[in-house]
Amino acid sequence: MLTKVTISVRIALLWFTVVIARMDKLRGHFPRIRVPKGGDKVYKDECMFSFDTPESETGLYICLNSFFGWSKEYVAKYSERSGNCVFLHIKRIKRELPPEKEPEPDKKIARLAIGVEGGFNPDAAKKKFEYEDTNSIVILPDFDVIPLPNPDLPELVHQSVNGILKAESALHLAEVEAAAGAWDGEIRQVTKHADSLQQLDNGVKIPPSGWKCEECDKTDNLWLNLTDGKILCGRRQLDGSGGNNHAVEYYQKTKYPLAVKLGTITQDGNADVYSYDEDDMVLDPNLVKHLAHFGINVKVMEKTEKTMLELEIDYNQRAWEWSRLTESGTKLLPKFGPGYTGMRNLGNSCYVNSVMQVLFTVPNFVERYYANGPSILEGYQGSNPADDFGIQMFKLAHGLLSGRYSVEPPNINLDEAVDTDDLQPGISPVMFRTLVGRGHAEFSTKKQQDAMEFLEHILKMTSCNSAGVSDPGNCFKFEVEDKFVCSASNKVRYVTRPDQYLPLPVPVDEAVNKEEVAAYQARKAEAQASQVVMQPEEQVRAKIPFDVCLSKLAAPEEILAFSSAAEKEVPMQKITRLRTFPDYLVIQLVKFGIGQDWVPMKYDVSIDMPEVLDLSVLRGFGLQEGEEELPETTAPPPKEPEIDAGIVQQLAEMGFPWEACRKAVHLTGNNGTEAAMNWVMEHMSDPDFADPLVIKTDTKSNDTFTANEEGLGMLMSMGFTREQATLALKETSNNLERAADWIFSHQHELDSLLAAQSGAAAPPPQKPNYTDGEPKYELTAFISHMGTSIFVGHYVCHIKKDGEWTIFNDNKVSKSADPPLDLGYIYLYKRVNN
Repeated sequence: MLTKVTISVRIALLWFTVVIARMDKLRGHFPRIRVPKGGDKVYKDECMFSFDTPESETGLYICLNSFFGWSKEYVAKYSERSGNCVFLHIKRIKRELPPEKEPEPDKKIARLAIGVEGGFNPDAAKKKFEYEDTNSIVILPDFDVIPLPNPDLPELVHQSVNGILKAESALHLAEVEAAAGAWDGEIRQVTKHADSLQQLDNGVKIPPSGWKCEECDKTDNLWLNLTDGKILCGRRQLDGSGGNNHAVEYYQKTKYPLAVKLGTITQDGNADVYSYDEDDMVLDPNLVKHLAHFGINVKVMEKTEKTMLELEIDYNQRAWEWSRLTESGTKLLPKFGPGYTGMRNLGNSCYVNSVMQVLFTVPNFVERYYANGPSILEGYQGSNPADDFGIQMFKLAHGLLSGRYSVEPPNINLDEAVDTDDLQPGISPVMFRTLVGRGHAEFSTKKQQDAMEFLEHILKMTSCNSAGVSDPGNCFKFEVEDKFVCSASNKVRYVTRPDQYLPLPVPVDEAVNKEEVAAYQARKAEAQASQVVMQPEEQVRAKIPFDVCLSKLAAPEEILAFSSAAEKEVPMQKITRLRTFPDYLVIQLVKFGIGQDWVPMKYDVSIDMPEVLDLSVLRGFGLQEGEEELPETTAPPPKEPEIDAGIVQQLAEMGFPWEACRKAVHLTGNNGTEAAMNWVMEHMSDPDFADPLVIKTDTKSNDTFTANEEGLGMLMSMGFTREQATLALKETSNNLERAADWIFSHQHELDSLLAAQSGAAAPPPQKPNYTDGEPKYELTAFISHMGTSIFVGHYVCHIKKDGEWTIFNDNKVSKSADPPLDLGYIYLYKRVNN
């Protein structure tokens, strides 16, 4: 009979034999084990094909050769294909800290910013957690496990594992790079008084608490003048907060320039400092010394009041637009399951989140990247999945639509839930955003961007990556018919062009409540001048009927253009119609423009967008009976690029030189007024800004040009051929950012340009694949923007699923109680089938 000791010995011997066998197997894979070096990207945060992380149920497997991370679902297939069999397995357990162990609160917000040092951290959890990692070596295909740490592990494996654990993850590095351009709405400058501030030796000493305004009974919003130590209350704010203006009135008498807000001083010497003569919040690098003059020891100070930035954010969140668009004043019911997965805000990535949530409700995209996901994975032949557009679109589609990352928490009473931050963390689209933003001057940063421009960007990338398969973006494409009527001859010319969204003009001067708006603006100006209370709910917004916007679009437009009949430039009528109507119609309300101070602004309007839409009035039928076409010119001038005369006219009416407007439209690829306006604003100071547009006719061979290999790889990863990428780099002198913009702007003529360069006959232009049908639609989704311009603010989207509206506010997904249909920016309509 075996004793317990004998059994234990045999088990130990058996385990020792197993370990020896596994060590021998490990040594057999030495040739494929590498140690991370400079330049190696280590993907240890997330699976390449899914959003599984070390915190997922089965952890994450990091290859000791490629340093790619894999979930258990995909690691075996990867190992079989690649021949790499040794992985570092990281399993992370997340535990909520008890209240007594929670760390001290984070440092105060020093900037009105997202995703940058001193700003708001979109990843900051409301509850604090601790983490415990369990690491091991796993050898495939049998998933043999060697626990770590293990002193008997070969040195090469030790070095590889340590290198992976110490390395900055590839996704984190991508975020750091993007953060170099992160949105920073409040970059404070060092005050000019920092080194020259006069401080009076008047014996004033400030106690650590118990402050009160020396002119009234206010005990909050108090400001200490740094010249003489006077404590006075601050300005009266529009929302009723603040003081009685005693501090600013004191400056007007004394001209003592700097004041610090009491209650915002922290132990690290930070505080709100205002410079009256510079009329701005400022930084005082000598603040600790200036406070010590009045006996204030910052080491014992505690922050007791909100900073001006926090108050500003509070005000924004109470403001009518913000409140309505996020439905923040309503009890929202969280939603979970397939199609109800939120996306984390990576630092002003709300425009990405909103666009992709809407896009993956369109059947063409669901079919291509979700239903067809297994085929995408099976056909993948690349070297790095993070650089493959199809893979990353599949990954995002699966993350949003599978329901795998949107599971209803147990033991939660959802009827009582208001905020879903703790209920659904959402997926983190870092890998996707890094890829689609690579090389793009704007989308590669963390700055706020225009959602419409990003939608166009994604549709272009989708088209470029659809060689040999149907482009899912075809469902948005339609043919526009521009009819030009010559005033001199009454003859006509029809020009057609492709488009994928319908820009709807917003005629602010045709609001139906102009008197009420004017009265509100007068009250607002008076309130600002006299510092009296004015609540956000008092706001009056211009109301413009949808039919007025539609009529504006359908109405003839007066332009100047060359007439082949009159052989000179004459006034013409331009009438825009649609030859085809797509299955899905995107409508953009043109809410953004340039103010009288030349600063980009957003029109504050309410438009009664219909849920059911009939656009029969926009149907175009081409040349009609009785119409006579303008003759072709007998001796045509040198070929000019196709330039949208309507956009040129809009820019010219703003006061910009005509040739500058033509250049702006041409160099932005006829991509709309907004893109051209952005070009104008960026290039106004160029010495040749108003010079005539010159079209390059250089057709020299590529043999004299050497393309940047990094740029080639970047453009080819977007779906372009090597020849097309080379041409783009040649046209932009190897500038990677400009090359990406150029190639997307010229993608429909790349083959013709390459043919002209080589002297071959140009292939016929490829006509887009249009869908067509009845021009009757129903609203299925809309994206809203809150903020004063496209460069600041926040985006959310509302999507109609199973007959009810759902709001997607980054990672918060809830049933919509009151969808703000009148305040949207981009609307998605689907065709109604009779």
